Amino acid sequence: MKHGEAGSYWGGIIKAMGLVFGDIGTSPIYTLTVIIALTQPTRENIFGIISLIVWTLMILVNIEYALLAMSLSRKGEGGTIVLREILVRMIKSGRRMAFVTFLSYLGVALLLGDGVITPAISILSAVEGALLIPSLSGLSQNAIILIAAVIAIILFVFQFKGTDKVANAFGPIMIAWFVSLTLSGIMAMIAYPGIIAAVSPHHAISFLVKNGLAGFFVLSEVILCATGGEALYADMGHLGRKPIRRAWYFVFAALVINYMGQGAFTILHPDTKNTLFGMIQWEAPLLYVPFLILTILATIIASQAMISGVFAIVYQGITTRILPLFKVDYTSHHLKSQIYIGAVNWLLLILVIMIMLIFRKSENLAAAYGLAVTGTMAITGIMMTMIFARTTKKWKVPVALLVTMADFVFLISNLYKLPHGGYWSLILASIPLGAILIWTNGQRALYQALRPLDLDTFLISYEQIYGKGRTIPGTALFFVKEWITIPPYLVHCIIRSNIIYERNVLISIVRTDEPYGLKSHLKAGLGTGLDGLEIRAGYMEIFDIEQLLKREGVLEKVIFYGVEDIATVNPIWKAFSSIKKLTPNFVQFNKLPAAKLQGVVTRVEM
Repeated sequence: MKHGEAGSYWGGIIKAMGLVFGDIGTSPIYTLTVIIALTQPTRENIFGIISLIVWTLMILVNIEYALLAMSLSRKGEGGTIVLREILVRMIKSGRRMAFVTFLSYLGVALLLGDGVITPAISILSAVEGALLIPSLSGLSQNAIILIAAVIAIILFVFQFKGTDKVANAFGPIMIAWFVSLTLSGIMAMIAYPGIIAAVSPHHAISFLVKNGLAGFFVLSEVILCATGGEALYADMGHLGRKPIRRAWYFVFAALVINYMGQGAFTILHPDTKNTLFGMIQWEAPLLYVPFLILTILATIIASQAMISGVFAIVYQGITTRILPLFKVDYTSHHLKSQIYIGAVNWLLLILVIMIMLIFRKSENLAAAYGLAVTGTMAITGIMMTMIFARTTKKWKVPVALLVTMADFVFLISNLYKLPHGGYWSLILASIPLGAILIWTNGQRALYQALRPLDLDTFLISYEQIYGKGRTIPGTALFFVKEWITIPPYLVHCIIRSNIIYERNVLISIVRTDEPYGLKSHLKAGLGTGLDGLEIRAGYMEIFDIEQLLKREGVLEKVIFYGVEDIATVNPIWKAFSSIKKLTPNFVQFNKLPAAKLQGVVTRVEM
């Protein structure tokens, strides 16, 4: 390996540590503490629990995401929307198609709901570690919530600067975090070497058999060790498959060693309240405060990764037309994935602080956590199995089926959390799910209600008006879905109002089902003085329309666009109409020059 390759090899691993593994890497702060609050810390229980944790990481993260899901991508991008795009090409329309579409919407909604709980539980659990410092042990829960809320506010306020500049610091901090997890785990294992035997799956099985239903419900807390596992797949587009997989092996080792150390420490100190922090204080009391600071930094990075992930999912949703348009800012010149969506950022912040105030403690929050994660994992499992069954890699189907069955076992065990706060993950997920369903159905109904004209019919009237020679000098742009269908606002503008320019250009932007790629094609002479420009862009592609037009030699004087004034008595369409009014329209979203814009209102009965 040449020096440059070695540099990029390790560079990729360091970046992945900072951008992808924050969430799963900070799980050791609360996972065992929450489980032990439910179960007696006897030697055999601890062996069973540690074995369950190790095998959960093995099956749900290693096999499901690192091996299976990451082998499915489109141009390097991963995630639920990508699985849908792959499946859509494989199945004919009909019931299966509707099922896959609904599954992908549900997966997106659960992930977005999770984006609220992750920062709340991570930051709260880290700040709670301050209670073990003797001089701070008297801190009230209100003070802890206040500190956590301030950290969250600072984190969200700085989002608009972009993570690009900060990300360089993330990797080294997370490496320090994983090294300290590994070392602290090894030290505790030295004190009780027998814990190594917990790797054997028979401890996990006997724990479940002995404890029956109670043991089954413990699974709903064990899943906390794998939260953030879906980030391996969802963030694949940022860094690529190889660096994430390479980094995962280091992370996996660090997590397993640390959980074993925590198990050893609990067997030696069964009365401990906070496992990870208690273990550090027992091993190296002088290093406790630096470790606490490192913990808070690691949880901030975990929350950051989640926020960036939410922005990426929303952006994919906007360009694949399942979510309404939001104002998007691009925070990096060379990293396409670095975006900032103000509306989403502030809504997330309000919800994070609200959740902290409602649940107050990280162990209460654990009751709401896990349902969305297991739901997302089960959906990924179903969609992967459907894809493998339709490809040449049919040997992967039994593996994918086994993993999906494991997902469902965890999902069912999590259902008992519903009355204890689990309903919050459903409430949080229902917000984006409702928005997606209203938006997609509203767009479809609106398109049918607008009844566009076909190009040939339009051209008959267009040529007559153009032939009168009363054209306005200059070029006018009209945005259309596709050249062959002429929207009502264009008919209204040219045919009814006789506004006709020397040159009229119909522009259609087609989002392809590939993540990246940008092509434009100018078709002159659709009619006299009428040209068409088609821009084909990937659904993650970010581009400047103005520059593209200049390149094609289109220098516009005015830009017309349609505004629909929806008249309806249907409450769902009223909600759709409100969303449409609140969100920027197409031309604002694409940052076209305001001075040249002319909105043409069309009244629509829905």
